[in-house]
Amino acid sequence: MSEMAYKRILLKLSGEGLMGEGEYGIEPRVIRRVASEIREVRAMGVEIALVIGGGNIFRGAGLAAAGMDRVTADHMGMLATVMNALALQDALEHEGVFTRVMSAIKINQVCEDYIRRRAMRHLEKGRVVVFGAGTGNPFFTTDSAASLRAVEINADVVLKATKVDGVYSSDPVKNPNATRYRRLTYDQVLEQRLGVMDATAIVMCRDNNLPIRVFDMTRPGALLDLVGGADIGTLVQRGNDSD
Repeated sequence: MSEMAYKRILLKLSGEGLMGEGEYGIEPRVIRRVASEIREVRAMGVEIALVIGGGNIFRGAGLAAAGMDRVTADHMGMLATVMNALALQDALEHEGVFTRVMSAIKINQVCEDYIRRRAMRHLEKGRVVVFGAGTGNPFFTTDSAASLRAVEINADVVLKATKVDGVYSSDPVKNPNATRYRRLTYDQVLEQRLGVMDATAIVMCRDNNLPIRVFDMTRPGALLDLVGGADIGTLVQRGNDSD
């Protein structure tokens, strides 16, 4: 553990990241690769919790924009995250990793209820914990859920997995001259509206001095490099100037 940069991490995965090249659902090859990398990190002694989105199945905000009641739409989105959490649990268990899914809404026949002390105990026993159903409340994103759970379990860092290698001044796909930031402060993210995570999530991390590392999860080995101390992606924390 002396070689690891973090003892306990909260990994935030997007539902869209599980689609691979598809337009919907879960690509088995992708989820197997993610599970394999998590297994490698866990084998190094790092305690791992995850929050996963549901955008590959349903997006509550998108359904609401199409005319559905927002609370109903968000509840559907929460259930989508539980589906993804169960799929990830299955993939991890195929890798030999003991895993628990904990839901913020009661689905006792499917997974455990989220109880902070029980989640902490699972982590201490070496189990990977996957938090489903967001915060359990409508109008909150899974980014906010990731920040909340990270603070609650005393994680050392939030690792935000994306499809690009950090935070850019603008969309690097649309603007080839976009600048990648190596360091940012929470306030810079908020003031420049850089879209790292939603504002609620950023403020929660700022108020609890919890660093955020944004990185490219599609690059094989990136997660292992990060917990080993590699300076990749973009680090958001207190008191550093961007560069």
